[in-house]
Amino acid sequence: MKPSQSIKPISYLKANTAEVLRRVNDTREPVVITQNGEARAVIQDVGSYEQLQESLALLKLIAQGKRSLEEGEARPLRRVVAELRKQLKPRQP
Repeated sequence: MKPSQSIKPISYLKANTAEVLRRVNDTREPVVITQNGEARAVIQDVGSYEQLQESLALLKLIAQGKRSLEEGEARPLRRVVAELRKQLKPRQP
């Protein structure tokens, strides 16, 4: 779909809500809604929204990991595994 077809005024949305929702769900492409000539909202299908949220969550985790590395909070995997094994090892009476 052409980007110009993905921008609709709010009056169009009010008059053609079912058609806009059908198109958004069929094409999985968002529609920008304008009010007084300015972009005010974006309508997208639920699947695309959920996928976007999952992607953002992963990016946040990557950023947190990078920040931890930069702050020197990271430990080598072998050391972590050794510490876990030590904690899980049954104690001798």
